[in-house]
Parts: sequence; structure tokens; C-alpha cells
Amino acid sequence: MKNLFKTLLVAGALMLTNPIFATAEKATVSKEKTETIENNAKKQLTNTTPAAPLVDEAKNGGLHQTIKEKISEGGIEFMSIVLICLIIGLIISVERVITLSMSSSNVKKLMNNVGTALQQDGVKAAQELCKSTKGPVAGIFAQGFNRIDLGMEAVEKSIENYGGSEMGKLEKGLSWISLFIALAPMFGFMGTVIGMIAAFDTIETAEEIQIAQVAGGIKTALLTTVAGLIVAVILQVFYNYIVSKIDAISGEMEDATNDFIDLLIVTNQFKK
Repeated sequence: MKNLFKTLLVAGALMLTNPIFATAEKATVSKEKTETIENNAKKQLTNTTPAAPLVDEAKNGGLHQTIKEKISEGGIEFMSIVLICLIIGLIISVERVITLSMSSSNVKKLMNNVGTALQQDGVKAAQELCKSTKGPVAGIFAQGFNRIDLGMEAVEKSIENYGGSEMGKLEKGLSWISLFIALAPMFGFMGTVIGMIAAFDTIETAEEIQIAQVAGGIKTALLTTVAGLIVAVILQVFYNYIVSKIDAISGEMEDATNDFIDLLIVTNQFKK
């Protein structure tokens, strides 16, 4: 009986301890799985975080960095000449645009003010009004008033000469802009030809032809052509705008001259 009782006690103890050990084993396994998942997630975050600085560096480089790299790749000798053509051409173009914008005036308003001053206060008042007004049209009127005592022919001749002088002032700098428009692509083509010659010299002297060397030389040569064409296009846009502005002012001067002569005739300024 005692042995049977001991056997039952041992069996009961084993039955009670097996669930505990199983539960502990399951808890250990689940803990290990959780730690493994967390470690994998940390590795993924570590691998993906450096992407943000790379994007920021690419953004910080921008167009300015790209232009510097292309100028360096194209060769500083001819690229610098093309860049000088662009800078000087832009300076002249901007100066012409500002000058022509200031030369434009409201011709109708000026004509009405001159007519009113001429009829109410006389030639001197109208002449002072023209002298105090900026623009080539006002200058033409003032020049006409200076010769009004000499008759219509003298006034017309004086206005014509003064108008030609003003046109010369308006067209000042156009020849330089057209020169840089022609020079920029020429220097670009020259750089390309010299670069191609250097590339073929490399092919001739090399025992084994490497595509990378040849392609790099050709790329460097073509970059100067691209730079020259870009400069020519930019300056050509400014040139056409300036020419159109000059044509508009010239038309205003011609119409204003005819109206001015008619005004002098209507107000009987040539009756003497």
C-alpha cells in the first residue's frame, strides 16, 4: 500500500508540473520571436534612414552645382570665353531695355499739353514744357520750337536731323549684342573641333582603344557647342525685344512729328 501511495504521489506531481513547464517554454519561445521581429525592424530603419540626407544633398546641389560641373567638364578655356560673351551681352541688353523703357512716353498726353500751353501761354511756355519732359518725342518738339522763327522748312529740317540723332542713341549697343550672338556659338564650335581633334589624337596614340576615354573627350567637346548655342539664344531674345521696342518708339516719333507740324500750322505759328 505504501508503495502504491508513493507511486500515485509521484504521478500527480508530474501531471501538475508538465503544464507549468509547457507554459514557461511557450513564453520563452514567444519572447524570442518578439525580440527577433524588433531587431529586424531596427535593421530596416537603420538601412532606410540614410536616404533622406542623400535627397537633401541632391536638392542642395541644384541647378547651380550642375552648371558648375558642366562648365568644368567642357573645359575652362572656351567655356570662360562663352561665359564672358553672355555676361557682357546681358549687361548691354539690360541697359538698353531700361533706357528704352524710360524713353517711352504718352505721346497723346504730351501733344495735348503742348497744344494747350501753346494756345494759352505761347511758344516759350510750350518749349519749356517740352524741355522738362523726358523722351525723344519731347526733344523733337523742343528742337522744332527752337527753329520756329525760321519757317516751316527750317522746322522740318531741324526735326528730321534731331530725329536721326535720337535714333542713333536708341540703337546704341545693338551692334555689340549682335557681335556676341555671333561670337558665342563660334567659340563653342571651336572648342568642339579642338576637343574632337584631341579625342582622335588619343585614339591614334593609344595601343588599346577605350570607349570611356573617347566618349569623355567627345562629350567635353560637345558641351562647348551647347553652351555657345544657349548664350546665342538668350541674347537673341533680348536683341529682338530691343529692336521691336526701337521700332515702336520710331513710329511714335514719326507720328508725333506730323502732328506737331499740323499743330503749328493750325495755331498759325508760321503766318509771319
